[in-house]
Amino acid sequence: MADPQLTADAALAAWLEHLAHERRLSPRTLEAYGHIGRLYLAFLQQHRGEGDLPLSGLATVTAAEVRAHLAARRSGDRPLSPRSIGQTLSAIRTFHVFLDRRLGVAAPQLALVRGPRVKASLPRPVSEDQARGLLQETEADPDAEPWEAARDRAVLTLLYGCGLRISEGLSLTRADAPLPETLRITGKGGKTRLVPVLPAVREAVDAYLALQPFPLAPGDALFRARRGGPLGPRQVQAAMQRLRGRLGLPAGATPHALRHSFATHLLGAGADLRSIQQLLGHASLSTTQKYTAVDAARLLDAYAAAHPRA
Repeated sequence: MADPQLTADAALAAWLEHLAHERRLSPRTLEAYGHIGRLYLAFLQQHRGEGDLPLSGLATVTAAEVRAHLAARRSGDRPLSPRSIGQTLSAIRTFHVFLDRRLGVAAPQLALVRGPRVKASLPRPVSEDQARGLLQETEADPDAEPWEAARDRAVLTLLYGCGLRISEGLSLTRADAPLPETLRITGKGGKTRLVPVLPAVREAVDAYLALQPFPLAPGDALFRARRGGPLGPRQVQAAMQRLRGRLGLPAGATPHALRHSFATHLLGAGADLRSIQQLLGHASLSTTQKYTAVDAARLLDAYAAAHPRA
């Protein structure tokens, strides 16, 4: 039975605590879920003309109310794309699952709401030559100090050579270097995985450490910004933007594309999907299977370019 004194806002706070401490979602994901939840409850309060929405009011949510909320998000001052609408509905469903299982408040009409159809997008990796060119181009940056160029090369080599997310690469500390033959990486949801470290990755990190000018304690972030603070994701993205501009690469050549390239190039070289899944830290094999479509598309492009009857 639901506590009659509990408000919907308090239930939302309890859900976010659950996501943070039991599901161990990242701060950025928690912020997005909190934003979605607050807008959802505010819509229900306004739609029903109520002040503090009681928890019991969430049991009477209708499919029409949820559709009206999604329609408002789709046509507001900052309209959401169909993909974002689907993510919003998914978050609302997750919230109601929590309400049902933990607080005994079910909303059966939610099952009648269907999200928009979204065409599945394929990962956009860079080619092997493009990846090689990006790493080499770091040394030709006229605006970077030698240690900064070595840092950028080390970070990008780490993302490409180990298939890491930016957050995972930047979470390394001084105590992690010199890099061992195998890194223990903590990824999404607090899940850990073992990632082999190629000699080229170790050499790039060692070259950066030999040049970087800041004294680092064992617990300090390994990669440093120009003024000595920890290097952030935006700075890595900005460096990648400069590099792809000089090489004439498309906007899809992002730091995360190097992770996609890691998986696609392994698959093209004969690695099996299960191994790639473990290296990337994917919870589901279906996520990793997207790379088979990418590899098949590259094969068809090569066939069309080379076959005389194509």
